[in-house]
Amino acid sequence: MPPTAGPGKAATPPTSLWRHHDFRQLWAGDTVSVTGIQLVSFAMPLMAVQLLQADAFQMGILAALESAAFLLISLPAGAWVDRMRKKRVIIFGDLLRAALLLTLPVAWLLDALTLPHLYVVAALVGVVTVFFDVANQSYLPQILDGSQISDGNGKLQASQQTAMVLGPTAASALIRFIGSPLTIAVTSVCMALSSLFVSRIRHREVPADPQTRRPLAVEIREGLSFVLKHPLLRRIVACTGLLNFSTSATFALFVLYTLRTLGLSETTLGIVMSVTSAGGILGAVTASRFQRLVGEGRAIPLASGLAGLALLSTPLASYLPAAPCLMIGGFITSWGVVVYNITQGSFRQRLCPKPLLGRMNASIRFLVWGPMPLGALLGGLLGSTLGVLPALWIFAAIAILASVPVLASRLITMRDLPLELDALAGPSPDDSATVKGK
Repeated sequence: MPPTAGPGKAATPPTSLWRHHDFRQLWAGDTVSVTGIQLVSFAMPLMAVQLLQADAFQMGILAALESAAFLLISLPAGAWVDRMRKKRVIIFGDLLRAALLLTLPVAWLLDALTLPHLYVVAALVGVVTVFFDVANQSYLPQILDGSQISDGNGKLQASQQTAMVLGPTAASALIRFIGSPLTIAVTSVCMALSSLFVSRIRHREVPADPQTRRPLAVEIREGLSFVLKHPLLRRIVACTGLLNFSTSATFALFVLYTLRTLGLSETTLGIVMSVTSAGGILGAVTASRFQRLVGEGRAIPLASGLAGLALLSTPLASYLPAAPCLMIGGFITSWGVVVYNITQGSFRQRLCPKPLLGRMNASIRFLVWGPMPLGALLGGLLGSTLGVLPALWIFAAIAILASVPVLASRLITMRDLPLELDALAGPSPDDSATVKGK
């Protein structure tokens, strides 16, 4: 590792993050953790459908509970995380999720597995994930220099998408041989390994001085204010929230739709999900090139618009060859979502003051992940009343409309995004002449 100016910080930016010890540990831990998440994300819905005979509405409830915590506790979680050592939050988050998930295969072995038990585990894992994700998002800018953040996010996304490609295929094979409950047990092992990698990070955090703490409500308002008062972040939040609303509703019905409506096997479903995630790998490795080609600002509306249009492939699979249609549409959707996330995520991470990172990320999570349980619940409701296919058409249309806030904004005319907060200062920030690439 090159000479350092402080714990975990390079004095001069290294030519490659491969030589950055702390980033390698975070990268390895994140890769193992997301692999486990892919296993459980595939196995838990199958457990509900195949072992517990869940219907469309019950699948909607399950999907809603998985993300309900982002709506309910994201804002206070951000303020709490800013007061904590983020490395500890990440380690304990992995260990606690491992313990919670392990109760499912234990209950199955004891012939005591029930749908309410599945609901409780999904909800509690969601609560832990809120703290884990906020800490994880806020930790990267602490161990990397600002110029390295985009590269770091790209590498994390590449490995995450690789895990998402291998995860469904591995999960479908494991489920076929050992069943969905024991597949979830494998997830617990992945979480434990993730915590081990992160524990090896050398960076020493300096916790916030307790004497400087203010009332929780005041600190929460600071995070929300930073996001909502920034003209570009406002539009990005609106786009992301609508897209998450529609995709969570679609995914709540996806397993039921592919297995029962389209008649695909779980193995084919695993292949579809792996091909879909391969689009994310391509997005991760081509995001920087795409940004250079069309401009960093324009990449946001273009990627989100393409992702929304491609989601039409899900209901279209009822009229076209199902598996190829789902694979092609999913591949394009995943590419667009990853390019969009890398671009806007790196932008807000470098823009935000470090003492505010936890609250900023929590505010973003609340505003863009909060709609997910509502979408999942509405997806289950509409799927059980109107039918699964009509519900999927409705949410595909919403996904297309999601890109309107960024398409109808200054982002479409901007090549470069601001590097500093004052780059958009002034009485009319959205029309600031200091923005490049106009």
